[in-house]
Amino acid sequence: MGRVVVIGGGPAGLAAATSAAELGADVVLVEQESFLGGTPIREHYASITPKMESAEEAIGRRVAAVEAHPRIEVLTGSRVTALRGEVGSFQLQVEGPKSQELRCGAVVVATGFQHFDPGRETQMYGYYEFPDVLALQDLEAMLKAGQVVRPSNGQPPRRLCFIQCVGSRDRRIGNEYCSKVCCGVASKEAIEVREQLPDCEVFIFYIDMRMYGYWESQIYWPAQEKHHVQYVKGIVSEVLPKGDQLLVRGEDTTLGRPMELTMDMVVLSVGMEPSPGTREMARVLGIAQNKYGFIEAADPPLDTVSTSRPGIFAAGAALGPADLEDSVSTGAAAGSRAVVAAASQPVVTG
Repeated sequence: MGRVVVIGGGPAGLAAATSAAELGADVVLVEQESFLGGTPIREHYASITPKMESAEEAIGRRVAAVEAHPRIEVLTGSRVTALRGEVGSFQLQVEGPKSQELRCGAVVVATGFQHFDPGRETQMYGYYEFPDVLALQDLEAMLKAGQVVRPSNGQPPRRLCFIQCVGSRDRRIGNEYCSKVCCGVASKEAIEVREQLPDCEVFIFYIDMRMYGYWESQIYWPAQEKHHVQYVKGIVSEVLPKGDQLLVRGEDTTLGRPMELTMDMVVLSVGMEPSPGTREMARVLGIAQNKYGFIEAADPPLDTVSTSRPGIFAAGAALGPADLEDSVSTGAAAGSRAVVAAASQPVVTG
């Protein structure tokens, strides 16, 4: 049976490696960081949406299973820099602590995403200007540490709000797509803020809330009914300083009138964009990207993991915005498809 190489050690890559190994393939997992776990570990996520389980513990179980599997070799601090050959007989050049050529029959790309940079010129929310304007991942790290405080003065906020769709559904910057998870993550974080700071008023300003699957009942209604998070349908136009607070200015679209509220902290619900690794691997491996830079699936919706090049598959947020459930599902599918492809021709390993 041919060898499978998985590029990327986040949730999708871990699922792909495990799936391929359990089907009997030898797997090499290549990760550019010095650790496995991907964005949830690198960005210090507090918990996973929607079940609120510790991200470190949940992802840690996946990492431990991969590291203990006898058929999986892990190469951290390493990058794929070149590829030759065809399905069943690829040669990958890997640079890292141990530079080497890997022969394999199939490849899975699981290079994930990056958070949208809310400091882009077209945004008017003061992410780099005002210390109390944060992004979702910044608040996640605070929640994990149990220290939700204003960076400006170290004090717990009395009023905190989320602004949705920052970097998503925005034609001005070219990100016309919905990032799928931001509404749910904001609601999860709002619940956690209320749990850690019961006296803090929490608001979510939204265009429309997009809760898919069971998230409606798992986090959206509990946030309102149990934790008293206040959802305001409106468009925020700008965030300005007002004394030692922040003035949130925009339009309440339900009431059809301007709104101005003062906040101690503003959290920007940033969307997903292709990671630098996703863009680089598309170039190195010669696989097609869509107009947003994510790897393009060859034949969706019935084939979600094949790419434009036979024998190369993609999974997770490398394909586009995805939650953990999507990432693990496509990772497992890509891993199993890669095993079949790798067995299409005999491969000499080395």
